[in-house]
Amino acid sequence: MKYPTNVPVKVVMLGAGGTGGHAAPHIYRLLYALNRPARFVICDGDIVEAKNLVRQNFAPADLGENKARVLAERYATVFGMEAEYVPHFIESSEDLMELITPSGWELEKYSSRQTLEMVILLGCVDNNKSRQLCHQVFCRSKDLIYIDSGNGEFSGQIVCGVRRNGRTAFKPIGSVHPEMLKSRDRFPSELSCAEAAASDPQSIAANITAATAIVDMLYNILAHGENLVRQSDFSTKSLRMQTILEKRRYAA
Repeated sequence: MKYPTNVPVKVVMLGAGGTGGHAAPHIYRLLYALNRPARFVICDGDIVEAKNLVRQNFAPADLGENKARVLAERYATVFGMEAEYVPHFIESSEDLMELITPSGWELEKYSSRQTLEMVILLGCVDNNKSRQLCHQVFCRSKDLIYIDSGNGEFSGQIVCGVRRNGRTAFKPIGSVHPEMLKSRDRFPSELSCAEAAASDPQSIAANITAATAIVDMLYNILAHGENLVRQSDFSTKSLRMQTILEKRRYAA
């Protein structure tokens, strides 16, 4: 599928933990290299704990700080971009719709004509309740690229859903794996400390692999204006990645 390479970009990332934390610095570098206006908004209500230092992209000096703020302020400063972050969990369709609503940019001198941003939503969450929310908002959107990642200790998947002109061109994660829409997961804010601590095991290898796949998709979309990958499933045990490519061209 083709994407414009001359319009402003807004990337909204839900989740700044295992996968999001490793993806963030590379996304900032990629946006910095683009010859067009770009924004990156990181959303997460969690704080850095000692257990996170094992596999997440944080240091001891970050303990007790909000994850989204740490990543945004650290890397936005390095690349001279504005640090944009939301230090709480996104758990309502109204909040998410507000985040992904494109803004207009005046790109031409002496002209009030505005060009809308291309919006990309990155789901780096570890619960299906948040994926259900993203799915609902995706289906309501006119134009949206929604890349979702999920992984366990040794395997994971990345799915790229696309809405264009009010219809679904590529299926999102909720349509590829409809069982996620039936899950009775709860939002992070609804979990007790004990329940949050008992989350499914992950590994730094799986998180980095998922983050790399996300950045690869973003690079193809933003730098080359084309992404043929609809879904990638990977195993860190076998070092194998199975990819599902676009079967047909999208007719605008």
